[in-house]
Amino acid sequence: MLLRYFYDEKLAHASYLVGCQKTGEAIVIDPARNLAPYFQVAKAEGVTIVAATETHIHADFVSGARELGALHQAKLFLSNEGDEDWKYQFVKGLNHQLVLDGDRFFIGNLLFEVMHTPGHTPESISFLLTDLGGNADRPIGIFTGDFVFVGDIGRPDLLEKAAGMKGTSELGARAMFQSLQKFKQLPDYMQVWPAHGAGSACGKALGAVPSSTVGYEKLFNWAMSHTSEEEFVQALLDGQPEPPTYFAVMKRVNKEGPALLKELPVVQEFNSLEAVKKSLENRQIIDTRPFHKFAKGYLAGTLHIPFNKSFANWAGWIVDYDRPVHILTTPDELDEILQALYAVGIDHVTGFIDSTKLLESEVSSLETIEEVTPLEIAERVEKGEVHVVDVRNLAEWKEGHIPDAQHIMLGSLAMRLDEIPHDKPLLVQCRSGARSAIGASILKANGLKDVMNLSGGILQWQIDGLAVVQRG
Repeated sequence: MLLRYFYDEKLAHASYLVGCQKTGEAIVIDPARNLAPYFQVAKAEGVTIVAATETHIHADFVSGARELGALHQAKLFLSNEGDEDWKYQFVKGLNHQLVLDGDRFFIGNLLFEVMHTPGHTPESISFLLTDLGGNADRPIGIFTGDFVFVGDIGRPDLLEKAAGMKGTSELGARAMFQSLQKFKQLPDYMQVWPAHGAGSACGKALGAVPSSTVGYEKLFNWAMSHTSEEEFVQALLDGQPEPPTYFAVMKRVNKEGPALLKELPVVQEFNSLEAVKKSLENRQIIDTRPFHKFAKGYLAGTLHIPFNKSFANWAGWIVDYDRPVHILTTPDELDEILQALYAVGIDHVTGFIDSTKLLESEVSSLETIEEVTPLEIAERVEKGEVHVVDVRNLAEWKEGHIPDAQHIMLGSLAMRLDEIPHDKPLLVQCRSGARSAIGASILKANGLKDVMNLSGGILQWQIDGLAVVQRG
């Protein structure tokens, strides 16, 4: 048996290639949209990808299942659990098999057994893997998707908070409790292979270790210690982080079927600053440079989302999916940036602007954002001359915040502009100054002129001995 692990740090997404070396057949589990890594490994290992499956309709990335089925003739094994709201709509004409709890299928000599594990979503399933080719008569492990993570379990509130399906949080939590009772009956030796790691918004306390065992999770996963369903439901729903707004888009895209990559628009390069400015009339421009470059000179109306590990997540939060996008970056980063955007369904990327050609030589005609240190601005904040906007998440806010600051989590900032005072300078603040830099660009792009970014964030504020309010 062959088992290979793939991990996308930008989305904290784990996927797997499982192959039978005796027959040369392989399957991809919870595939990402970018299929190249799977085919590279399959070629190197001498196996052919003949199938794909996923544990549920994903909400945080675009699945590669349709691409594998439509372009590579892979057979798709997809869940038929849940009601009509949770059925795959793109499978007609593709080689596929809809599976239910207790169903079995083979990839070569590898046996996959389906276990319905609702809670995170109604259609969620897990797969128990037995290597019959290696003379095993019991499973070696279980692919749990967003059911059981290392140290955590899948959140049940996304359908209600992100997709607007009222009343589903508690129903999902109760379904999760019952699913965990089935998990606890599995042998301790079985390995656990989840679909996410630390940093994913699909849970609230995911571990950074890529895999675990059933026995270890029984001992140390907080969710396994609850024997009371009522206490479990309360504990599971309490403290879940804000779900990214793009999760609702991803659910729809993955249910209906994403566009094939070959169908996406051609990305045109813009070679004049005037053409770029004109394009802003009906498009979004995302400036991916580091903030120290962006702040010194950027095109008015553009949004700052630096290209780093958090890029795809914040792009999903902030970008308007209904408007075309232009990317301002360097040519050597363009392909990787496009891959990150396509991974979260931002498909309408129509333009590319080489920052080294058009912006960094035109600094005098561009907008700027002022950065200030806590010691430079503290007195004005204390006197009420400056309004502080804290863009951290709610849990961080409750741990301590600047007195009289206003809390608006970064992902919802553009939707709550009418709540922000327009009669005084604004100081945008986060933990270290990175998210607040994005927030400052959002405010400036929406017409608020006197905006500053707090360098070093609340960490530096506290290091400098300045006051914070605990909780509230």
